[in-house]
Order: sequence, then structure tokens, then C-alpha cells
Amino acid sequence: MITHLFVWWFKFKGWKISGVVPHEIQKAVIIAAPHTSNWDFIYALAVFKLLGLNVKYLAKKELFRFPLSIFLKNTGGVPVERKKSQSLTEAMINKFNNFDKLLVIIPAEGTRGKVEKWKSGFYYVAVGANVPVLPGFLDYRNKEAGFGEPIYLSGDKVADMNKLKMFYKTKEAKYPELFNIESIKID
Repeated sequence: MITHLFVWWFKFKGWKISGVVPHEIQKAVIIAAPHTSNWDFIYALAVFKLLGLNVKYLAKKELFRFPLSIFLKNTGGVPVERKKSQSLTEAMINKFNNFDKLLVIIPAEGTRGKVEKWKSGFYYVAVGANVPVLPGFLDYRNKEAGFGEPIYLSGDKVADMNKLKMFYKTKEAKYPELFNIESIKID
């Protein structure tokens, strides 16, 4: 499969894994940050393959057309209809409640461009499903990818987001000018 090529590229470029998903964590919301490049997706899939993780990710429904749909579904892609007024948060909470094991990766920035604040969906899903947040990262300066320690959200948004800010302040995006450390806040 093509993910083998991604693994080869990850190793060829000199990347290494730093931090893994603890074995006792069966369910979690994984944050994908910083997210400034399409390369982030390739490196992330390589990490999941190398660690043997079955991670799900959300992608806009429009991408799920043949033949790309085969690749997306085989790598954990879940189509999302973004035009309907449905509660994606509630749907994700229900998925967590119906599975014994589920790791979902969410790019909290919501885009590869610079943002003023993160999307809050990951937070409400983790709180609603009572699962930890795992800060996933790609650090282009050090060529490291992996996961930080699980964060069990307290409901105090400011304190919880400060923990994430402290974690991500040492991570460098592929395009550093597009990652705003001060954007790690939610309403």
C-alpha cells in the first residue's frame, strides 16, 4: 500500500518518532498540530503505520470520490458533510460511546493557514465522551513526530488550553509563519 512509501519517505528524510500512545489509552481525541502543510498528512500516516495505530480522521465528503475514496477509507478517513446543519460533535461523542477502542485525529486549527483561535470541536468531543486529548505533533525543526502525554480535560478551558500551549510552544511547523501559538484558545 502507499503508506509503505510514506514510511520509507519518513525514514529517508531522517525523521524519528518521539512519544507514543500509551497502551492503556484505548480511546482518545488526538490533536494534529501544528498543521501548515499537506506534508503533515503524509508524515502522520507514516507514524500511524510505524506504530501500528488504527487512527480515524475526518475529511470533507467531497474528497471521497473514486479512486481517492479507496485510499482515504483504507487509511482511516471518515467523510464529513460540512454543508448540513448537523452536530458533528454529538455524532463523534456517540461514536466514542459505541466503540471499545477509538482514536480520532483532529486538526484543531481547522486549516493549514494561520488562525486566530482553534476550532473547539475537539474539546467538546473529548469532554462529552470523557476521553483524554493526546497532543499529536510534527516538529520540522527536529524532524520528530509523535505524541505528548495524555491530557484529561478539566472543563476549565483556559487552564486546559494553557497545557496545550505549553506543549506546542516547542514544536516548529513546516511553515512557522502559519502557526500562531497564541491561537491555542477556544471560546
